[in-house]
Amino acid sequence: MVHNTLMKKILMALVGLVLATDAANADFVLNMPVGVTDMSAKIYDLHMLIFWVCVAIALLVFSVMIYAIVTFRKSKGAKAATWTHSTRAEILWTVIPIIILVVLAVPAAQTLVQIDDTRNTEMTIKITGYQWKWQYEYVGEDVKFFSNLARASNAARQLDSGIDPFEVENYLLDVDRPLVVPAGVKIRYLLTSNDVLHAWWMPAFAIKKDAIPGYINEGWFNVNTPGIYRGQCAELCGKDHGFMPVVVQVLPRAEYDAWLAEQKGGTKVARNAASGGTL
Repeated sequence: MVHNTLMKKILMALVGLVLATDAANADFVLNMPVGVTDMSAKIYDLHMLIFWVCVAIALLVFSVMIYAIVTFRKSKGAKAATWTHSTRAEILWTVIPIIILVVLAVPAAQTLVQIDDTRNTEMTIKITGYQWKWQYEYVGEDVKFFSNLARASNAARQLDSGIDPFEVENYLLDVDRPLVVPAGVKIRYLLTSNDVLHAWWMPAFAIKKDAIPGYINEGWFNVNTPGIYRGQCAELCGKDHGFMPVVVQVLPRAEYDAWLAEQKGGTKVARNAASGGTL
């Protein structure tokens, strides 16, 4: 009786653990995300093409291997061949992989060219990495600001803070000022660093580009869907590397124009206040 009761409790605990795990992993996926840009969708399609080619090769190779192991085994009286090599076989297993690689190289090269094609962009944003924050400068618009880890996350991450990180929304993935961009606009970004190596990583945009001191990397993105997208610094840049998130807020064009006008107005007010002048 005691044994049955114990078994029931163990079974109920296991069921509860499975349900809790399923709930926690509801948004967990093993595959790479499709993303929210046309470029990220193309990268995903290329990834899936290469993945299925690899699956087909694996199935073929393992099928032949298993067939050989089962059919030509010692228990069935098989004897080892006396020949050392086959010129025909060597030609086949050299030429076929070359053909596969060439076929895959064509869409891969096309995608790589498109990733770096910054022509016909409507605006440029300079992104500078610092230990441990990002600075965004809207080139030609006289607007720039720093983006730091949000106060709630910064407070929770302190030793002996007494704050449960699980109670903090978007813990370590939120900032005080996000990068704001318009939807449906091709945006060129210039990426550099003020101190050490950083990396601007935005999975939803399929972007992971290094920020290198004394060097400017460039790229572009065009987000189709308004929303808030989150990433991180993906280069080990020092002790606070884990507290350097990236947040991009994508607005409809009209809302972005209003936001930009507000930022420009704030900049003028600050300058006049600093100079003692009036608007």
